[in-house]
Amino acid sequence: MTDSQVPENRGKLARRTVLMASGAAVTAVGVGGALSVNASAEEAAPRTHASAETCYTLTSELVEGPYYIDADKIRRDITEDQEGIPLTLELKVIDADTCKPLRNAAVDIWHCSATGVYSGYESSGNGGGGPAPTGPPPSGTPTGEPPTGGPGGGGGGHQEPTDDDRFLRGTWHTDRHGHVTFKTIFPGWYQGRAVHIHTKVHVDGTWTDAGYEGGHTCHTGQFFFDEKSVLASAEVAPYSTNTSTRTTLTEDTIYPQNGHTGGLLYLKYDKRNIAKGVRAHLTMGVAPDETHDSSDTQPSPSVSPSAS
Repeated sequence: MTDSQVPENRGKLARRTVLMASGAAVTAVGVGGALSVNASAEEAAPRTHASAETCYTLTSELVEGPYYIDADKIRRDITEDQEGIPLTLELKVIDADTCKPLRNAAVDIWHCSATGVYSGYESSGNGGGGPAPTGPPPSGTPTGEPPTGGPGGGGGGHQEPTDDDRFLRGTWHTDRHGHVTFKTIFPGWYQGRAVHIHTKVHVDGTWTDAGYEGGHTCHTGQFFFDEKSVLASAEVAPYSTNTSTRTTLTEDTIYPQNGHTGGLLYLKYDKRNIAKGVRAHLTMGVAPDETHDSSDTQPSPSVSPSAS
């Protein structure tokens, strides 16, 4: 399938339009150089085609957060001018009932910068909780009770954008194998949340010259990073300038603590030099006939792992 091919419209549903970025879309590229796998056998497991996969439970539905912006740019490289560790995010979207790949689904991702700032909301500062911090980096493992209802990318109602910047946001379509790849940077953190990326999957819409129209949202979720990778990133500029109190994965009130079903990414990187770049991948099992625009109440976590 070429980038110019678009899916058929399988039904007249609520209109959703994503504006096309000006110019040609940037092709996603892999992280340069050889990458070693961080210590986990399951992270090194080969990716298989849908015909060889076992069907798993649905990927957990999680809160949208207040900083989602519809009509994002249609692109695979969402980095713009943001500094940070290069991150290649490879996703596969499948029907959780049949394990068949979802072709031409529209996948949104958005996340904060290395210093915890969301585009479109820069006046809100770091995670919506004040200006981006400066000074010496945090050290050691965070202590104390986990926060509740943290700012920014957790729960709470939607907030209207305060500016026109759209860095670290984008939408692209899955190919005939259900794959989609984004090029971005490793996200930073802000008080109240573990390091994460937001995502939505839209189906039954139509790709036009203007972008993606119609359809419905069948999945709203978040992706997460293990503690080792986050600690390694904290040693690299500009992450090392972020003095916000960091929330660990086990302290996070949004992550359902259920592994890859809850959005925990498989990661590959050089453990001696994470600054070279990180590859992340995950298979998402979704229910294409259902609608999951957002959720203010976190669902009960599943105990089954997600395919990847």
